[in-house]
Amino acid sequence: MLRVKSPQDFGAGIVFVLIGLAGIYFGKDLAFGSAARMGPGYFPTYISYLIVALGLVVGAKGLTIDGPPIEMPQLRPILFVNAAILVFGLLIEQIGLALTTVALTIVAAYARREVNLKENVLLGVGLAIFCVAAFVYGLNQPLPPWWGR
Repeated sequence: MLRVKSPQDFGAGIVFVLIGLAGIYFGKDLAFGSAARMGPGYFPTYISYLIVALGLVVGAKGLTIDGPPIEMPQLRPILFVNAAILVFGLLIEQIGLALTTVALTIVAAYARREVNLKENVLLGVGLAIFCVAAFVYGLNQPLPPWWGR
């Protein structure tokens, strides 16, 4: 009888296999084509098969090599990261990319237990400068860099 020695690896393998099978299922109606003339389903189908293969390898590892048990999910990181995404969606149009990036960084920082506000504000300012420079001015994305623009 098979015994699961590493529940984390075995569970991850199952998730990979399910994601790969979903990709194969949802991509079955796309034209496949050939290597010379790839259709829209060519790349996603092969990637999905690779994900299934990866899942089988990781799942097999979970059956053969000892590993740690599955831990209880930590709700704090899940809640604060999702809250940061909501903050971004709600604030981007009102206050612009720069200030939204700072707010997003501060909210996401509370996913950790030890939060240094000064450190996270400085990180947020640095990220804001980079995001505005890269996305608004470098890539010409239609994002408001500041409020009122």
